Amino acid sequence: MVNMDATEMIPGGSGDIDHQMMEGTNGSRSLTLSGHVGFDSLPDQLVNKATNQGFCFNILCIGETGIGKSTLMNTLFNTNFENSPQHHGMPGVKLKANTYELQESNVRLKLTIVDSVGFGDQINKADSYKPIVEYIDQQFENYLQEELKVSRSLYNYHDTRIHACLYFISPTGHGLKSLDLLTMRNLDSKVNIIPVIAKADVISKGELHKFKAKIMAELMKNKVEIYEFPTDDENVAEVNSKMNTFLPFAVVGSTEEIKIGNKMVKARQYPWGIVQVENETHCDFVKLREMLVRVNMEDLREKTHTRHYELYRRSKLTEMGFVGGQDGQNFSLQEVYESKRQQHMIELQRKEDEMRQMFVSRVKDKESELKKSEKELHDKYDKLKKMHSEERKKLDEKKKQLTEEQNGFERMKQQAEQQMTQGKDTMTQNYGKPGKKK
Repeated sequence: MVNMDATEMIPGGSGDIDHQMMEGTNGSRSLTLSGHVGFDSLPDQLVNKATNQGFCFNILCIGETGIGKSTLMNTLFNTNFENSPQHHGMPGVKLKANTYELQESNVRLKLTIVDSVGFGDQINKADSYKPIVEYIDQQFENYLQEELKVSRSLYNYHDTRIHACLYFISPTGHGLKSLDLLTMRNLDSKVNIIPVIAKADVISKGELHKFKAKIMAELMKNKVEIYEFPTDDENVAEVNSKMNTFLPFAVVGSTEEIKIGNKMVKARQYPWGIVQVENETHCDFVKLREMLVRVNMEDLREKTHTRHYELYRRSKLTEMGFVGGQDGQNFSLQEVYESKRQQHMIELQRKEDEMRQMFVSRVKDKESELKKSEKELHDKYDKLKKMHSEERKKLDEKKKQLTEEQNGFERMKQQAEQQMTQGKDTMTQNYGKPGKKK
């Protein structure tokens, strides 16, 4: 940047340059060069660097099991990702991510496809969106943690943030389900949502047109913000503006090729006819591919970083105490650190006091319980002791009574034996006298 007055001329020797100066909006001055310098090759340098580094793109597919998510992905990228079929008996929603290395010409793409396994298969679907929100937030958190490291490696970091969310709508013709609205309303501030009507060949063109209008009306009514193709770039403004009127795209996927005329085309064959995937009069597959891959892939990546991730980052840094940086205000990392450290120490002290009070309270409660138990045991002991004493007294009385009875019985026995002995003696004397006969 050249710092000089507007009326000042630049002196020079042989090869003096005449500069025309204009005031800039940000305080800088624009100068006109009289010869070629070479920094006009910067775009080529950026292209070469980006091509050598490769690109990454992450797609999240949300839809019920069997709605055609895997088939559409295979059709979209002209390959077979070999996904295993899923069943309807999942107890909850699980996010399954698979990463693939693709190359077209000299451009390498690291593609990650995230499938919402089990979405909409439960009886209670109220919390089906929560695992998806948690997954998206976790990818933001991973990137934020990498940014906050002292030694960062963002150049080689595998960015797993979701760039595009293809939301598959069942072709019912009756509008969106409550689950669809609930899920998209909780995701629209976190990811670029592109709604698509899956298996669009099951409804007629007239029904499809009404279905699209009803879906867009319900989204607007419920204030759900979907991704709209940008119109600020004059190179793509016209085509993007036109394609925005076709949302949501009605798509058909198929990897089977059928010969029509002299060429093989991707299509689905039915008893009543053939639906060509890449025929724009049959479905919107070509429009989706053009908008998602060939025209707006970089915009989706940029929107993810500058809008959705920025919202998450701002929220997290605010929670951490980084409240400066807005309206020209700066913040000091040392001040933030000391403030958070002081808050942390205060919080630790508060928790320590709470734990101490809780411990003292529990000790007192335990002592009270022990004293109560001890009193109950003493009362029980005294009661048992009293009962034992009374029982022993009764037993002693019975023993005394039995002893007296036994002694009486012994006396009666002795008396009986004496009487018997006396009787025998009398009989012996009577029978033993002479002169007396019987």
